[in-house]
Amino acid sequence: MSDLRKVNIDGHEVEVDGAMTLIQACEEAGIEVPRFCYHERLSIAGNCRMCLVEVVGGPPKPAASCAMQVRDLRPGPEGQAPVVKTNSPMVKKAREGVMEFLLINHPLDCPICDQGGECDLQDQAMAYGVDFSRFREPKRATEDLDLGPLVETHMTRCISCTRCVRFTTEVAGIHQMGQTGRGEDAEITSYLGETLNSNMQGNIIDLCPVGALVSKPYAFTARPWELTKTESIDVMDALGSNIRVDTKGREVMRFLPRNHDGVNEEWISDKTRFVWDGLRRQRLDKPYVRIDGKLKPASWGEALQAAAKAIKGARKVAGVVGDLAPTEAAFALKALVEGHGGAVECRADGAKLPSGNRSGYVGTASIEDIDTAEAIMLIGCNPRDEAPVLNARLRKAWSRGANVGVVGPEVDLTFDHAHLGTGPAALTELLAKDHSDVADKPSLIIVGQGALAREDGAAVLAAAQALADATKSKFLVLHTAAGRVGAMDVGATTDGGITAALDGADVVYNLGADEGDIPAGPFVIYQGSHGDRGAHRADVILPAAAYTEENGLFVNTEGRPQLAMRASFAPGEAKENWAILRALSGELGAPLPYDSLAQLRQALVKAVPHLKKIDEVAQNEWTREAEGKMTDAPFARAISEHYLTNPIARASQLMGELAANAKARQDAPMAAE
Repeated sequence: MSDLRKVNIDGHEVEVDGAMTLIQACEEAGIEVPRFCYHERLSIAGNCRMCLVEVVGGPPKPAASCAMQVRDLRPGPEGQAPVVKTNSPMVKKAREGVMEFLLINHPLDCPICDQGGECDLQDQAMAYGVDFSRFREPKRATEDLDLGPLVETHMTRCISCTRCVRFTTEVAGIHQMGQTGRGEDAEITSYLGETLNSNMQGNIIDLCPVGALVSKPYAFTARPWELTKTESIDVMDALGSNIRVDTKGREVMRFLPRNHDGVNEEWISDKTRFVWDGLRRQRLDKPYVRIDGKLKPASWGEALQAAAKAIKGARKVAGVVGDLAPTEAAFALKALVEGHGGAVECRADGAKLPSGNRSGYVGTASIEDIDTAEAIMLIGCNPRDEAPVLNARLRKAWSRGANVGVVGPEVDLTFDHAHLGTGPAALTELLAKDHSDVADKPSLIIVGQGALAREDGAAVLAAAQALADATKSKFLVLHTAAGRVGAMDVGATTDGGITAALDGADVVYNLGADEGDIPAGPFVIYQGSHGDRGAHRADVILPAAAYTEENGLFVNTEGRPQLAMRASFAPGEAKENWAILRALSGELGAPLPYDSLAQLRQALVKAVPHLKKIDEVAQNEWTREAEGKMTDAPFARAISEHYLTNPIARASQLMGELAANAKARQDAPMAAE
């Protein structure tokens, strides 16, 4: 039950929940209060004192608005709403004093600091500080930390707001940063000089309100006012994190998170944030045709003719949709291949996802349901590697008291969980138990690709659905491929899966599928952005745009359609995915019935109506799959190397370094005990 209280802030009377802090109440009233240490998603530290306000009738000194609740305020003498002032002479003087103290040891690095132009300290010194300093003593300097290849440190700039310490401990779930010393000797450091072991550590760059923690790969390459900013969607995992792509000219310079409470809150994984150097390397920028066993550069006309000739002469054409393909491209490929009597398949890893049953390949839960769940079961998935931001959300639920159980390989999820078994036998045991204690609690079952991409995947899915019914749980399928749900929605599937689709095919149209091997024999047309495994096997290469270079629709793991927007242009002669398929259909003499992306999207939403509801999670009708026989084989890991799961990541030097570091950490010799 909410405890509503009235409070008068600068003459505006607002009614807010009594549990709110004064800084939150001020935001409700539309009044800005400066802050450095306070952050909505972290615990309250109350140590920067920048958010001081005056509480009328309270003690004769300013109060920290982040650490005082509305219910702690006393009403006026005649029961009037308590009065808070955020711009009185007392508050102004206090803020100026705090700012003067903060700048005592702060170096004048602004001309060379990467935070310049988007720095909270600069902005607040201008708005709330004074234009002189009474400090004449020498400034204190501290040594910089080595936190690894991602975060560059300039600790002399640190103002000890402890946001980085609270984030790594509370959200990322690692305990390697803290504050040592007291008074003037206090400093933020990593214990025993350790580098950070987390795939979420890049978020401390955004959290740092000064230039103490900046991006190492981005350092000294651009200023914020030189960048063009585009709001888009991430495709490094299936979560569909909301991102901002910053470009300088034609180059992508960095990725930043955007706030979306229903998907990624305001965090992104390190792979999402730092993969941009992979967009510049190993790119396919011109068409190629294999002549006498060797791939030779060709014109678009020659490449399309070679592809059309192969398709026209084929007995059976197969289409394979890759993990990063936008939904429009999957829809166009399906139309093109099925128009020539072929079959299209998007489950390139052999996952036994049921076509046509959306509750079986997406589920009935939304990501936000994690926040309120009291019992969570993970089956055959390791969210720390497969979707690090989702894992942080699971950690948040655990920290609020949720019980988490895991069936599958033993993994380190950054929080305590009950390991209930390694394979299907554990599911059978769970189904035999009485679950009446869970039935009235909000609960959630998350099934990963480690449980579904195997021979008995369909039977495992049916058992997981039966468990969801027995426990009255919501159900979520955790995907590893950003393009998979969209391709399933448009029906890019074949009875019998990838094996049946490729069986007997003499031409394979590979739309950016680089994870599996296409068997020897068929003629392969590869359409993709990078010179990866798929391009090596190709007879014709059609260079395509990457996810930052075209407008595309991606449906995330909970079934939420989102739009990725073009931030730059594809290199050289590379074209947008849907445009290549449209041009090839013209060469085949059976042009697809759309000449623009808008027309293609009209056809797409006519065929699949829920895709026009952008940023909405559709309610899926619960349909159980038929039960089958499960084997005894334990569930495998869905991905072996977190940093190298797709061609863009494999082209990135930084991802290669992170993968090598992760392997070295895993293989580190343990001391004899």
